[in-house]
Amino acid sequence: MFNIVLHQPEIPQNTGNISRTYAVTGTALHLIKPYGFELSERTVRRAGLDYWPKLILSEYDSEQEFFDRHPGANIYYFTTKADKNYAEVEYRPGDFLMFGRETAGLPERLLRANYAHAVRIPMLPWARSLNLSNTVALALFEALR
Repeated sequence: MFNIVLHQPEIPQNTGNISRTYAVTGTALHLIKPYGFELSERTVRRAGLDYWPKLILSEYDSEQEFFDRHPGANIYYFTTKADKNYAEVEYRPGDFLMFGRETAGLPERLLRANYAHAVRIPMLPWARSLNLSNTVALALFEALR
């Protein structure tokens, strides 16, 4: 099983779409607060439809709580600022794939401290980024491959 980490997600529809993808693959979803929305039927759960109860979900009040609960975890940090292509990584079950906020990505301090595990999905140079739920799906299915 793989683990997907959303660091302070902002858009409920993205998180709902992601939850659906991960429920059907048996992947665990980890959400680090604060969110830009509330976890309610009207927001995230609606996008996840009937898959929400099947989701393996963990929530964390802070980034520090996440790291405290997963010491020594093998984490890949997805960012447009990395040099390493995400398809060049040999993912292993149990790995964590971390993604940042839709508007800002992962914090710079986190990327600097973990740059050896920072990876990117290739895009044209002028492109800002892909949609978060698309990016997470690409990453998960590459890891599963």
